Amino acid sequence: MPALVMGPMLRYVDSVSASIWVEAAEPCTVTIEADGRSYRSPTFTVHGHHYAIVDLVELSQDIGSYSVRLDGDQVWPLAGRPPSRIRLLPADGLRKLAFGSCRTSVPHDAAYVLTHGDDVLRAYGEHLPNAEDEEWPDLLVLLGDQVYADNPSPAMLEHIRSRRSTEPQGEIADFDEYAELYRLAWTDEEIRWLLSTVPTAMIFDDHDLRDDWNTSQPWRDQMATVPWWQRRVIAGLGAYWIYQHLGNLSPAERAQDPLLRTLMDGDGGAALDTFAEKADAEPSSNRWSYARDLGNARLIMVDTRCARQLTPGDRRMLDPGEWAWLEEQVAAPAERLIIGSSIPFLLPEGVHGVQNWNEALCDGKWGGLARRWSEKFRQRIDLEHWAAFRRSFEDLARLLVKVGKPVLILSGDVHYSYLARAGAGQIFQIVCSPIRNPLSRILRWANVFTQFRIATLVGSLLARLAGIPRPPFRWRVTNGPWFQNAVATVTLPDEVTWFESVGDAVRPIDSVRLR
Repeated sequence: MPALVMGPMLRYVDSVSASIWVEAAEPCTVTIEADGRSYRSPTFTVHGHHYAIVDLVELSQDIGSYSVRLDGDQVWPLAGRPPSRIRLLPADGLRKLAFGSCRTSVPHDAAYVLTHGDDVLRAYGEHLPNAEDEEWPDLLVLLGDQVYADNPSPAMLEHIRSRRSTEPQGEIADFDEYAELYRLAWTDEEIRWLLSTVPTAMIFDDHDLRDDWNTSQPWRDQMATVPWWQRRVIAGLGAYWIYQHLGNLSPAERAQDPLLRTLMDGDGGAALDTFAEKADAEPSSNRWSYARDLGNARLIMVDTRCARQLTPGDRRMLDPGEWAWLEEQVAAPAERLIIGSSIPFLLPEGVHGVQNWNEALCDGKWGGLARRWSEKFRQRIDLEHWAAFRRSFEDLARLLVKVGKPVLILSGDVHYSYLARAGAGQIFQIVCSPIRNPLSRILRWANVFTQFRIATLVGSLLARLAGIPRPPFRWRVTNGPWFQNAVATVTLPDEVTWFESVGDAVRPIDSVRLR
């Protein structure tokens, strides 16, 4: 009897279809039974692991429950858990989405609760079965650091030690280890049930590969000298394609995907590795960004990691091809834009000025010695947000003002939550981070200081000394910062609520109207 390793995960959902992803222990046919109909797909194999994504099509109503069979044997739902249901995208569009980022997969015992806090996503999975329908999100957006390949949990480290003694001892090395990393992250019963019944959209950030991934060209040059790094980046991008990216695509998009067709024809480990190697070496060969129409709103998920142009003196958050794609997506018809950027676009103004200044010095504004020390400073304290790619920040700022409609930018990464509003246009930066990986007390106080006017003045002064022009508009943090583990919801058209957890219960931190 085939066993279910991971899933089912409800991924892409629109008004007439839903896609369900699974990993099985051996090759088989995966059958989803829903409302008296059966939908099937054979698994495909990558490096000895077996996957399927099953499309439920021509749907006309929500599905109250579904089951999963592997070669005819029922493996889902789990005993004692609520049924997994499917709510289609409403005809009048998205009502509510939830989002967050940065979730470590450490145990839930008392010792780890002291160091890492409660797992808000796990608590959310406990909360929803008893919640009213209006509390349910139509979509869960996960904005990066879904797994920590460079800082594995004790269970993952034990798995690594059991199979090899080679470097890197404290980090993920290959596809098999990535598969186990994702399994540990997503198979707690509460998490597994949540992901089986709430559609998800995902994008990576650095820790899905490694801290500071693609911070700069010097960073890439340094990592190229590390013997195990090439194998790691190939495994990381390949695993991301399987575990996260594939489910971001609509059934029509997947039907046209040449890599998926190759994988369906046989064991596709070599094909996936070749794809991942090229995606890293030539970012323009693949697009990780994607967009979805959600009724009156348009969701644009932006790759702010792999698509970077790292040319010293002309650094860009998005290379020319990716920028042209983003311009097209922003111009498409929609009443409001929801942009998913794993890293914040609008930081506190003082931090923004420091990152502008650092970029200029890394480009040689104050000479060679300052350039070298500034690069060390950049990598040491993660100066790699939109502000550190000033030309891209200014281009996007002007584009979003010009669009003349509400723009909600959802972000994570910084390990605290806040709301910022631009002084021009209807542009809101909504940050929710972490789901479970809190800052130390020292870093909390450091980030509190960035909210004060003196920090803004210092950052602005440094930017002016380096000859940096003023940004196209000003902005301010209007709510926050909050340092609790959190998940946030956006209830359209204009309400944002951040939630924390205490044990298995969730409670609001704050709620704001975007006006």
